[in-house]
Amino acid sequence: MRVLVTGGAGFIGSHVVAELLARGHQPSVLDLAPPEPPGPGVEWTVADIRDPAALARAVRGVDAVCHQAAKVGLGRDFADAPDYVSVNDHGTALLLAAMAGAGVGGLVLAGSMVVYGEGRYDCVRHGRVRPGPRAPGDLAAGRFEPLCPGCGAELTPGLVEEDAPADPRNVYATTKLAQEHLAAAWARSTGGRVISLRYHNVYGDRMPRDTPYAGVASFFRSALERGLPPRVFEDGAQRRDFVHVEDVAAANAVALAGLGEVPAGTLRAYNTGSGEPHTVGEMARALALAFGGPEPVVTGAYRLGDVRHITASSARLRDELDWRPRVAFDEGMARFAKSPLR
Repeated sequence: MRVLVTGGAGFIGSHVVAELLARGHQPSVLDLAPPEPPGPGVEWTVADIRDPAALARAVRGVDAVCHQAAKVGLGRDFADAPDYVSVNDHGTALLLAAMAGAGVGGLVLAGSMVVYGEGRYDCVRHGRVRPGPRAPGDLAAGRFEPLCPGCGAELTPGLVEEDAPADPRNVYATTKLAQEHLAAAWARSTGGRVISLRYHNVYGDRMPRDTPYAGVASFFRSALERGLPPRVFEDGAQRRDFVHVEDVAAANAVALAGLGEVPAGTLRAYNTGSGEPHTVGEMARALALAFGGPEPVVTGAYRLGDVRHITASSARLRDELDWRPRVAFDEGMARFAKSPLR
C-alpha cells in the first residue's frame, strides 16, 4: 500500500514510517523537517501542512493517508489558540480537500483521548456521572479529585470507552475534536473511510525535549537529563494510560489494513492505550529509578486545562483490529530512561 504520512519526521510519525516500511508498505512523508533517511525509497516533501500545492503533489497516487501532523500539548497560554486552530484544523481541512481532489479514499487520523475531557467516573449513589471542570479555588486548596455533581460524594475513576460524550477542556482538545468532525464530514461527502486512533499518553524514544508542547513523560525525562528531579503537578495521583510509541505505530499499521472494514462514508474511533492505568507519580518514580535519580518532587502546582483522570479501554481496538500492545510499562520506562530525545 502507498501511504502518505503527514508529520512523518516527528515523534510518532517517524515510528509510523518505520513500522510501515517493516510491513512492506511504501510510505511517503510530508513534513516541515528536512529528510533524515528513514529507509530506502521514501519520497519526502518538505512543506507545511497548510500548503495546498504541496498537499496536491503529496497525495497524488497514494492509497491512503496517515495524518500525524499537528501542534500538540497544552501550550503556554490562550495566545497559542490561533496557531493551534490554523495548523490542526485548517491544515486538516486542506489535506482533506486535496484527498478529495485526488480521489484518495482512506484516512487514519491521529486522534486523542483529550476529546473526552475527564474520564469515566462512578458514584455509589448516582452511578455513571460526568463531573464538570474543577474549580480554581479547589485546585488552589489542594482539592484535586472531582466529586459527584449530584451529591458531592467521592467518585471511582474507570476506563473510558469510545461512546463517551466528547467534552474538550482546552484549545488543543477542541482542535482534535474538530479534526474528527472534519474527517467525518469528508467521509460523508466523498464516500471515504476514516479511522481515528485516540492516542492516550504516548512516550518513547525521539520525544521532543524541553518544550511546552511536549507530554509529561518528555518533561520528566528532560529534567532528569539535566540532573534535576521531575516536578510532579498536583499530588501525583492523576491516573493516565502510558502507551509506548512503537505500539502506537503498530496501531496505525493495523488501522490502515482495517480501513476496508469501515463502512463507506463513516468514521470509526478507537482508543489507543495500554489498558493499564498508572499514576503520574508512579511514572515519574519509575523513570527516575531507571535513569538513576534524582527522585521526583511533588509540587502541588496545577494547570486549569488539565483533567484529573483519563484512562482508556482499548477493547474495541483489540477485538476489531486484533491489535495488542507489546511494550509493558516497566520495560517501556526502562528503555525510555536511556533513549535519545529530539
